[in-house]
Amino acid sequence: MTASHIAFIGGGNMASALIGGLVRSGTPAAQILVVEPVPAQRDKLAQAFGVMAQAEADARLASAGTVVWAVKPQLFAEAAQQGSAHIGRALQVSVMAGIRSDALVQASGSQRVVRAMPNTPALIGQGIAGLYARPAVDDVGRAAVQALFLPTGQTLWVAQESDLDAVTALSGSGPAYVFYFLEAMMQAATEMGLSPEQGRLLAQSTFAGAAALAQQSPLSPTALREQVTSKGGTTYAALTSLDASGVKTAFVKALHAARHRATELGKA
Repeated sequence: MTASHIAFIGGGNMASALIGGLVRSGTPAAQILVVEPVPAQRDKLAQAFGVMAQAEADARLASAGTVVWAVKPQLFAEAAQQGSAHIGRALQVSVMAGIRSDALVQASGSQRVVRAMPNTPALIGQGIAGLYARPAVDDVGRAAVQALFLPTGQTLWVAQESDLDAVTALSGSGPAYVFYFLEAMMQAATEMGLSPEQGRLLAQSTFAGAAALAQQSPLSPTALREQVTSKGGTTYAALTSLDASGVKTAFVKALHAARHRATELGKA
């Protein structure tokens, strides 16, 4: 392995998304090593991408230029104990929710740590990852992290590590909010006499189209909403009902709750 090689500690969904993006963007599979203890997942990664996959961390990690921590947070301590002796020279990148950069520094012995909060649309190249770099990470290191995440979607650098808790609340957990509203729209569709298939098509297409319009239009979401809200019309009736039920207030409160929980997990 060389400085151009990347080692993943953990080979779950997010690691798979990143590995797939790297391979599709031209990184040779031979330059990617994955440490994954579950045999079925190791085999899946090796077959899907042709990468090297092994059960335990060993000296092969020592020459990797970048190490990506992608284990479940509750497995971090065990993974760190196994791999810490081999990774101190590498740029450390974590996609683990709630594990603070101080813990990565302690585990790796390196101050070159970047924390990332991606989201599940990364699986189809439509994600966004919030990124925080400790001061020891130089421009070359930031560029390497950009190259790692760009095949899976957009990136957003934040100035403070605590900002990642807000990123977690908005975009990390955000896909679940979209799915929640899709469920509600599909339920309403069937209650109003449409088939489940019709409700799903209408709900999903509406969300996708509205999001695309919001991205491409110079107008704010408020202005776009007002464009389709005629006083006394159907949209006005729906939004008036939502406001009367306090939906916007409750939704904003929910995001604050998610941020608070992210902060708590970081202190655990």
